Amino acid sequence: MTSLADTLPDDLATLKAMVLAERARADRLAQILKEMQRHRFGRRAETLPQDQLELGLEDVQQVEADEAAKVEKGDPERLAATTTRRRANRGSLPDHLPRIETLVDIEDKTCPCCSGALHLIGEDRAERLDIVPAQLRVLVVRRPKYACRACEDVVVQAPAPARLIEGGIPTEATVAHVVVGKYADHLPLYRQAQIYARQGIRLDRSTLADWVGRAAFLLRPVHERLLETLKRSGKLFADETTAPVLDPGRGRTKTGQLWAYARDDRPCGGLDPPGVAYVYAPDRKAERPMAHLQGFAGVLQVDGYGGYRVLADKTGVRLAFCWAHVRRRFYELAAVGPAPIANEALDRIKALYAIEAEIRGQDPEARLAARQERSSPVVEDLEPWLRAKLEIISQKTKLAEAIRYALSRWQGLTLFLDDGRVEIDNNTVERSIRPLALTRKNALFAGSDGGAEHWATLASLIETAKLNDVDPQAYINDVMTRIVGGHPQSRIDELMPWNCAKAVCVV
Repeated sequence: MTSLADTLPDDLATLKAMVLAERARADRLAQILKEMQRHRFGRRAETLPQDQLELGLEDVQQVEADEAAKVEKGDPERLAATTTRRRANRGSLPDHLPRIETLVDIEDKTCPCCSGALHLIGEDRAERLDIVPAQLRVLVVRRPKYACRACEDVVVQAPAPARLIEGGIPTEATVAHVVVGKYADHLPLYRQAQIYARQGIRLDRSTLADWVGRAAFLLRPVHERLLETLKRSGKLFADETTAPVLDPGRGRTKTGQLWAYARDDRPCGGLDPPGVAYVYAPDRKAERPMAHLQGFAGVLQVDGYGGYRVLADKTGVRLAFCWAHVRRRFYELAAVGPAPIANEALDRIKALYAIEAEIRGQDPEARLAARQERSSPVVEDLEPWLRAKLEIISQKTKLAEAIRYALSRWQGLTLFLDDGRVEIDNNTVERSIRPLALTRKNALFAGSDGGAEHWATLASLIETAKLNDVDPQAYINDVMTRIVGGHPQSRIDELMPWNCAKAVCVV
């Protein structure tokens, strides 16, 4: 019977190589196991969804308020202190809200001391925020008919006003409310139908879906113009996320993609208004961003997806890669155990972010000067350090993968040192992806490719409105009303969210 020792080579160099290879394999398996354990049982500081964190905080704060109320009920001094603190911290309520005043006055205006007449010397005024539940109302349009006593066949009547839903019951404001509920507040249509039913309005989910589809059709030219406008910029961010789509032929969902193209030059003092345009595609092929960004010539800030390299090779677009993605790979290693190389890499990257925090909002020239003076030395030292570490570690470890990920994208990672407009990471567009993830979580999937395209159209206008501090419901209502009323295609730029009538739409 052959023993294990008999299968080992006698050559010391070969044996050493086998031991090192086995150690690297064991290290890699240990890392994977720790990551799985951390994902299942441990902290997830960088991957915990913000909405889940906020849900947990809400529960903690509710329990704290409950306990405080119990204490204050039996402690008048504690209640008085809390009341004073609350009044000092609550701020003022917006001026545009209507005021309903209630006068709380004394009945007897004679002096309790000498019975003389009291005179007004001032008043205390307290404001509280009140809410009236969403009020449904019926708008009645009356169109009188007129006839001529002398002419039997003459009947004169004003033409009916144009509607988004001809023959339907909703106003444009009602449709805007449904659209914003679905794509901004992430309420699936069946839940909205339940909300309407509580007020005695029976609306089928299919009816609401019809309204949303017609709104998307009406607003499609505005979405297309938004994307065209963004492509004329000198710099864009790009990212993509999955969009599950029902595939009836196979009896399950398929995985489409929602591509996001964003502009936000505010960190570099730019004056162009921010915006984001989503585009649906049934797959993640490199030809998708090439088609979407046809005509764009500038800097594209992206993650590590290889399809963007094809775009750059064929169009001359310059790619700026994301330091946050580089950092994330080292963080994952440092979070699961001792990792001196990963920790030092994190410290060096942290120094770059500290500089960026100081210069955010400055003009491109000032940012460029600061980066050349302070950031360039950090980056110039980091590259040879990474290459030196890569030579002394096993090439099969995740640490080696993290280092190779950075070095293979070095030209794009260092582009921000030569252009003050460029950001250090792709976080701008990743923030624009989060609302899609919330809608996806609540709706589970789009019903068809067409439904996913509607999602892209309406979410683009809603999120761009929010980026410009414009009330999305007021904006969608305003734009649909103007288009239905005959707004000319030649003046479509007036319908961009940043050109919205400020008195109507600004939050």
